[in-house]
Order: sequence, then C-alpha cells, then structure tokens
Amino acid sequence: MSAVVNLVRKGFYLDSVGLMRMSREIAALDGVEDAALMMGTPANREIMANAGVLAAEGAAASSGDLVLAVRAEDDATARLVLTKAQALLDQPRRGGTTSAAWRPKTVRAALRAVPSLDLALISVPGEYAASEARKALMRGLDVMIFSDNVPIEQEVELKLLAHELGRLVMGPDCGTAIIGGVPLAFANRVPRGSIGIVGASGTGTQEVSCIIAREGGGISHAIGTGGRDLKESVGGITTLRAIDLLDEDPATETVVLVSKPPAASVVRIIRERIARSDKRFVVCFLGLDEIDLPPNAQAAPTLRDAAFLALSKPVAGKGPDDRCRPAGTGRRAEGLFAGGTLCAEAQTIFLRAGLGVSSNVPVPGASALQAAGHRLIDLGDDEYTRGKPHPMIDPGVRDQPFEAALRNPANAVVLLDVVLGHGGHADPAGAIVAVLERHAG
Repeated sequence: MSAVVNLVRKGFYLDSVGLMRMSREIAALDGVEDAALMMGTPANREIMANAGVLAAEGAAASSGDLVLAVRAEDDATARLVLTKAQALLDQPRRGGTTSAAWRPKTVRAALRAVPSLDLALISVPGEYAASEARKALMRGLDVMIFSDNVPIEQEVELKLLAHELGRLVMGPDCGTAIIGGVPLAFANRVPRGSIGIVGASGTGTQEVSCIIAREGGGISHAIGTGGRDLKESVGGITTLRAIDLLDEDPATETVVLVSKPPAASVVRIIRERIARSDKRFVVCFLGLDEIDLPPNAQAAPTLRDAAFLALSKPVAGKGPDDRCRPAGTGRRAEGLFAGGTLCAEAQTIFLRAGLGVSSNVPVPGASALQAAGHRLIDLGDDEYTRGKPHPMIDPGVRDQPFEAALRNPANAVVLLDVVLGHGGHADPAGAIVAVLERHAG
C-alpha cells in the first residue's frame, strides 16, 4: 500500500529552478510514485493535496518553509527517499567558505560586495517577487523576474516604476534573455552581432537567436518582456522600453519582435513606436496574419522567417524527408511541445496550410483542444506543470503522453520539439530515444 510522508524545512528557501531539478531527481528514485519539493505557500499546499502527496506536516507549513513530499510504494521506501532528498538539499551548502562559493542573500549584500552590478535576476515564489523587484529597482538595478504567478496588477506597478526610474523590468515569467552576450535563464550562448531581439516569448527568442547564429549572424541583446507584456492591461511597457534601448544602441542595426498575438490596442502603439525609429524591424507576432507595418518593418509569419529576414537572406525552406513517411493508416498529427511558442508556431503553419487544428493554448483560428483532428499540446502550460517540473527541465513529463500518442492508430505523425540551452535538461533528445526504444520493444 502506498505511503505519503512529508518533511518540512523551516525557513529554507530554494529557487524555483533548483526545486524543479531536485523534484525530478527524487521522482526518479526507485519506489517513488510521486514527489514534490515546493515552498509551503497556500497555493502550493493545494497543489500537493490535489496530487495526493500532502500529509499533516506539510499542511501545517508556512510560506517561508520548504516542503518535501513523497508518495512511495511503502512507508520504509518513502522515509528512505526523504533521507536522500535531505542529502540533496544539503549538498550545495557544503564545500568550503571561499569567496567563490559565497552567495549573497539580499540585493543589498550583493551590491555591497560588487557595487558595479546593474541587473538582478529574481527567482522566488511569485508572492514575494514584486517586493524583491521593487528593492532592486530602488537601488538602481534593472530587473529580470523569472518567477511566475505574480499578479498582473503588481507587474504593471513594477513596470511603471521602472519607467519613472529609467530602468528595465523583464518579466514576470521571463524565461530568456541575452544581455551583452551573457545568456540568462533558459537561453543559448550565441555570437555577438548587430541584431537585437525583443521577446515576449522565451522559446521563440531562443529559436530566432539560434537560427541567426547558425546562419552566420549574431545578437547584440535579446530582451525578454514576460508573456503578458503585450496584453491590453499591461500595454507593452517593457516592449516599448526595450525598443528605446535598442534604438539607442549603436551596435544594433535590426530589431526583431517575437510574440504570440498581442492585443490590438498594443499593436497600434508598437507600430507607432517602430515608425519613429531609424532602425530596421522584423515583426513576428505568431497567429496574427494581418498587420499594417511602417516602411522600415517587415512581417514574418514564422520564427524561421523572422531570423532569415533579420539577416536579409532568402528563407531557406526544407522539403519533406522521405524517410519519415507514415507507415500506418492514421491521418492525424499530434504535437507534444515543451516550448509554448513552438506550439503556437506549429498551429499557425497548420492553419496556413488550410488544416484545422486544436490546442490547449489555441492561437487565433485554432480551436480549443479536442479528441479528434490534429492536436498540438503545450506541455509547459500551467495545467501540465502545476506541482511538477517544466518539460524543458524534466523531459520525462512528456513520456506518458508520447507513449500514448505512439500507440494511437489514428496518429500518422507525432510532432516533438527538442529545446537546448542553459537551464534546460542536458539531453532531451535522449529522453525521446528512450521512449521510442521502449515502444519498438
């Protein structure tokens, strides 16, 4: 009979990426049915309760406590796993007291040690992110907020404050940036160059920057905005600030904008700002086919188009691969994506080909997820990651739906993305191969 055991570490904080990585390691241990390492916020306790891993100890935790929750095949296994989990938690804290191993606990301490710092990357539970970001802004820092679950009212407040102070807020839920050649969070190390990117999309920014690098170009800066920046309620505050910064940057000659479809009112504001610039723009608003742009801007229907247009190169297409012809009688495509923007891009390609498609995150023209027809699923969406690692960190999140898609005789094609970069899993392709080998028997 399964056993659920919890351990609470009082006042022990670990950032969200660290928690996701450790959750993956613990869930992979023998005898574990499910596991979670989460801060003890009310929302997280509800997630653990719904997942069937919350016990009395975890239910009594406070927001500043770390909850280790394990459901295993028996009580002895669960307790052994908790012991191993504690060792994993303590591991990064070992290893000497040299200055190289020192980690500041506050913005003030970091600035005291290195006064020249000018950017803070914030990865704390969403309920604390705005407070920490405000402290950093008031100390003269630009801010990248990796944290999600930050109320949109706080996002607007922070971005307006940054505007008043002449600073920049990337995020919340900003997963990718490249500043001065330095990749931040889920990003890739690419050559420096003359193309700047403003991205409300993390994997979109990764894809465009990598194609540009592969084709011989380089990136001046890639500024993330957070996925909600182009909503009407936010008004593109960070996008406009990023355009200003790249406009003033002599190293930037071309600016690429990457996003899922923005609000119509924000598109008008962005268009007016582009028209006032002397620089060249490429605009990739996935799913937004009709867009009126000024003479110094071109529209790109896909991320690949955006990269090639930025390089002033003809788009190099790829024909079908004869080795990948379906062997069965299925007629349907099923896509399982780790990258939300890659899922959105795939939908736009289907729609432009005249094919109906459904998704859990539909772009304009696509329908809500259905059992029949072509289906493209963003496995990084909140409904799939609540209480679990993101598939870019743990590609095993995709294993079960991937196996089901391979078994489904209605499927002719299974579409997958493989996202590489700092912060992500070291071998996501290896996880795909493992599933294919099991399926082949």
